[in-house]
Amino acid sequence: MQKLPPRLYGLIGYPLGHSFSQDYFNKMFDSEGIDARYVNFELPDIGDLMEVIAQYPALSGLNVTIPYKEQVIPYMDEMDEDAARIGAVNVIKFIGKGATLKLKGYNSDVIGFTDSIAPLLTPERTAALVLGTGGASKAVCRGLANLGIEVLKVSRTAREGVITYEDITPEIMEKHKIIVNTTPLGMYPNVDACPDIPYNLLTPQHICYDLLYNPDITLFMQKAAEHGAETKNGLEMLLLQAFAAWHIWNT
Repeated sequence: MQKLPPRLYGLIGYPLGHSFSQDYFNKMFDSEGIDARYVNFELPDIGDLMEVIAQYPALSGLNVTIPYKEQVIPYMDEMDEDAARIGAVNVIKFIGKGATLKLKGYNSDVIGFTDSIAPLLTPERTAALVLGTGGASKAVCRGLANLGIEVLKVSRTAREGVITYEDITPEIMEKHKIIVNTTPLGMYPNVDACPDIPYNLLTPQHICYDLLYNPDITLFMQKAAEHGAETKNGLEMLLLQAFAAWHIWNT
């Protein structure tokens, strides 16, 4: 059996295909001479979490991905304020060892998004349309709220605090100069899809931010740029949330 390093980190989810986190952290460990390793734990059931923790005493922190960002919450001894408000955890900090081990849940997606979009804010960009209402949307809305940005959510179904795409008027587009796509529309291989917003009402004062990063330029970004809007994809957010996870584990 391969000897494990003194510090082990990992990702829990199901199923786990290609993992950005595994590549990112192991390359970082190698380049900086850190005696640690990052591995994927493909768990068919969240109930297997404590068995993994017992089996790998070197574990010092975990990332959490679909479908366990909400299901993992009952296993947390503590929750960071952002993670508690969102109701989703994607970073688990291990505090103590063995019988005294405590698990604290964080959401580094909030940190990654906030740090990525903050430099792009202008005096005109004080209100945002957030496309989608899933877990990623919750993190984005929390990040925007932390920055003092007013948020209006858009989905296919209207409900309290959420309008439909058909409800987007010229007045709404005029007011909301920040538009964030948190849906999977346009992600590879379905690159010909995009959210159904009135792109013709975009201006150079608008920023259209897509959480997707594959392809580099989504159809949402392409159509926005054609009408003069500033665009950005989610790659920087991905890198920043990974960096935030490392900071959480080591402070």
